[in-house]
Amino acid sequence: MTLAAIRALNATDIVLIPRKGEEKSDLAEVRRAICAKHLSSATTRIVEFDLPVREGLPADYAATVDDWHDRIAHVWSQQIHTELGQEGRVALLVWGDPSLFDSSLRIAARLKPKPTIDVVPGITALQELCAAHAIPLNEIGAPFLVTTGRKLRERGWPGDADTVAVMLDGGTAFETLDPEGLTIWWGAYLGMQGQMLVSGNLRETSQQIVELRRKARAKHGWIMDTYILKRARTA
Repeated sequence: MTLAAIRALNATDIVLIPRKGEEKSDLAEVRRAICAKHLSSATTRIVEFDLPVREGLPADYAATVDDWHDRIAHVWSQQIHTELGQEGRVALLVWGDPSLFDSSLRIAARLKPKPTIDVVPGITALQELCAAHAIPLNEIGAPFLVTTGRKLRERGWPGDADTVAVMLDGGTAFETLDPEGLTIWWGAYLGMQGQMLVSGNLRETSQQIVELRRKARAKHGWIMDTYILKRARTA
């Protein structure tokens, strides 16, 4: 939490905390812990709600996500109307940075009437990952690509990239790549007490990461991981 985020949190009337079922109760618990540590306003209330479940990964992925966002926006509207009526300030603790693969702003835009939105930037998963491994994201004078596990699996290694950062990988898309010349920096539960890190040659570390993910998912019921892949430059 940045100082700006703490100030914003204490200036709100309610803080919405989504519950994602028993298997992902850790995510709600982290938000409760943040509020317990940083919320000092006597007038700010915490309101918890059950988040609608997204349906799998069908062929029409975009339509499924669109419907899911509609249902989330409806739940948000219900909670805000019930707790505040027509006026007040609401806070949502977004996991990571809304600029990277987060739909909170898209969902908020669906609320009617459309609210005034203030975004307080936080630490991204990529910042956490680079800091944990003590590496820079890009090479000197070189760009990098941020993509999803689904795209990496469908399209393979991007032809014009030496560095690829992968987020939202529901599986292990790196297994679909030719590991020759690839190095991986992987992390799960970044910034949390159970943070896990692995780095090294992809050929040598791939199965280790696969097994760690399997055990961690079985233990926690969920996993959030991110990784960076770098391809050795040829002379």
